[in-house]
Amino acid sequence: MFKKVLAVLLLAVFFSCSPEKQPSTEPIKVTAEDLHTSIDKVVEIMIHDIFSPPVASRIFAYPNIAAYEIIAQVNPEYNSLAGQVNELTPIPKMDSLQNVNPNLAALIAHMNISKQLIFSEDKFNVLQDSLFNKWETINKTEFEASKAYGEKVAEHIKAWMNKDNYPQTRTMPKFTVDTDDPARWQPTPPAYMDGIEPHWNKIRPFFLDSAAQFKPVPPPAFSMDKNSQFYKELLEVYETSNRITAIGDASEEVAIAKFWDCNPYVSVTRGHLMFATKKITPGAHWIGITKIACRKTDSDFQKSLYAYTKTSMAIADGFISCWDEKYRSNLIRPETLINQHIDENWVPILQTPPFPEYTSGHSVVSGAAATALTDIFGDNFSFDDDTELPYGLPVRSFTSFNQAADEAAISRMYGGIHYRAAVEVGVGQGRKLGSLLIDKIKMKNDNAVATNHE
Repeated sequence: MFKKVLAVLLLAVFFSCSPEKQPSTEPIKVTAEDLHTSIDKVVEIMIHDIFSPPVASRIFAYPNIAAYEIIAQVNPEYNSLAGQVNELTPIPKMDSLQNVNPNLAALIAHMNISKQLIFSEDKFNVLQDSLFNKWETINKTEFEASKAYGEKVAEHIKAWMNKDNYPQTRTMPKFTVDTDDPARWQPTPPAYMDGIEPHWNKIRPFFLDSAAQFKPVPPPAFSMDKNSQFYKELLEVYETSNRITAIGDASEEVAIAKFWDCNPYVSVTRGHLMFATKKITPGAHWIGITKIACRKTDSDFQKSLYAYTKTSMAIADGFISCWDEKYRSNLIRPETLINQHIDENWVPILQTPPFPEYTSGHSVVSGAAATALTDIFGDNFSFDDDTELPYGLPVRSFTSFNQAADEAAISRMYGGIHYRAAVEVGVGQGRKLGSLLIDKIKMKNDNAVATNHE
């Protein structure tokens, strides 16, 4: 009995003298996949919340810039956007003694800004909380230091973001439809929605001098004379639609139209019930292509962030430039005129989105995004675009970003929602804008020595 008691006492002494389990000090590894996952979650929520294409572009750009600015402090390959992007001032400096993990701080800043810009924060919190719990377990000291710094930078970016005139445009008057002028845009079926974001040209651009910097040539003069250029383009939309729909599912043009639809406002009527089918926006499609390019090239966290940041700025300013022209020319959609003058029963392949026709938004942002991506990944960059798989559409393959942009542009005419001038001028407008981004904003320091990012 004595021996048993002694043994128990000895064990108690042994365990009481054993050192406590020390917290892990393993560095937290943040990869490109963590960034892709976070952006995918934002896209998922944006679809749920039904953001308009221009507003969605803003949701992509600011979080990317917040994260990029952190990386630009520590990686000599990248230059800060402060002093380059309109009204952006330097972010707070990183204290090297604070155990900050730059990639972790960047991702936390990205998530922080993203949450400010969506409605359904609770849906994003599920992902964020799971990541925070994991990182805190791996290295609490590094996590807390990185989180504090990421949030500090996010506050700086939010202060800049909130001065871009977006809050003011929320209270500006709705667009007024001019029914006396036959050339002016009118709401289209089935929902007959008001014109979306008529004041978007008042949003501060990222790198454009003004919304009107790339003001395109005017559209063909409105005329219902059958010999006029305008009427010929109107008739082309009608005849093209009839030709390709007669072929049905075998039509390549129909497949192209549907692949690039990207309309978050599609309304479906079932008896007396009308509801929306939710889809990604044009900008989200090109963000998806950015992810595809990053994965194909095995781009690490920092190069992926660079690609997202550059592309999202091109997309955002593309919408500002396009919307400036849309509500200037205020041109009527093909569907309205075809129903009024040619065929009252005609319905376009794609549902007409709720804003004026010229220029084509998808064409402008596709030209801009393709130009940015070509600068990053090179010309003749082939890729398989699986962005539309969640919407039941098959993969399409492209030999370059510019080929994809040209297809996105012409898809709008195939879909019956744009005249030829809007897509051809629009994609050119976007490419000019993308070229300005490359020439004006020096994000990459090509003379710097590459570093190991992950």
